[in-house]
Parts: sequence; structure tokens; C-alpha cells
Amino acid sequence: MILISHAFEHEEVIPAKYTCDGENISPDLEWSDVPSTTKSFVLICDDPDATNGTWNHWIIFNLSSHISFLPEAISALPQGTKRGKNSWGMGDYGGPCPPSGSHRYFFRLYALDAALDLDEGATKDRYM
Repeated sequence: MILISHAFEHEEVIPAKYTCDGENISPDLEWSDVPSTTKSFVLICDDPDATNGTWNHWIIFNLSSHISFLPEAISALPQGTKRGKNSWGMGDYGGPCPPSGSHRYFFRLYALDAALDLDEGATKDRYM
């Protein structure tokens, strides 16, 4: 699969607009070349450079296989999509906000052959 954002280039600095120093809104995301057996997607944005281990910034799951784009600053997720709980204990996107230095942030999209039988607010560490 190919996952891109028009907000920033791969391995480039994420603009302040999408961080706690700016509007703290989610960037647009678009994907293609999806496996034909895909039934749902999981999207996770995390920071492996956090002091206390990987910090989860955004977790959404059961995103329909018919979806291939999320707009900037999305607040209402597509029907059937569930929000996982990030490391701040929230279900919404929480942008980069390192206490010091520069960190890496990974947006990962997983194509699944089924929907996950998890409740809203599931955490990555406990269930995924």
C-alpha cells in the first residue's frame, strides 16, 4: 500500500499546524494499492522516540475498505469507524508535542481481512 499526506513529505518535519504548537489538527491522509481482500483498516500514528516508550498519537480502527482518504482536521469519522484511546487517554488525534528535541512520527495504515471486535476506546498496548 501507499500512504501519503499532502501536508508534508515523507521523512520531513511535520508543519506546526499539525502539532501542539499550532492548531493540533490531523493532516490529510490518502492511500492506494490496497490488497483486494481488505475488509477494514487500522490507522496508528505514534512516536517511537518518546521518553517512556512509544507514544500513541492517534488510533482509529474499523475504517471501511471503501475509504481511501481522510481530510485534514477530520472530526466526524466515517460511519462504522471507531476511535482507539491514544497515550493522552483521548480518542482524537493528538499531534506531535515532544518535551524536547526532535522525534520521529509514523503514520501506519494496516489492511485487515476482517473488522476488529473491539469497543470504542481500545488501546494499542492492550488490544492491538
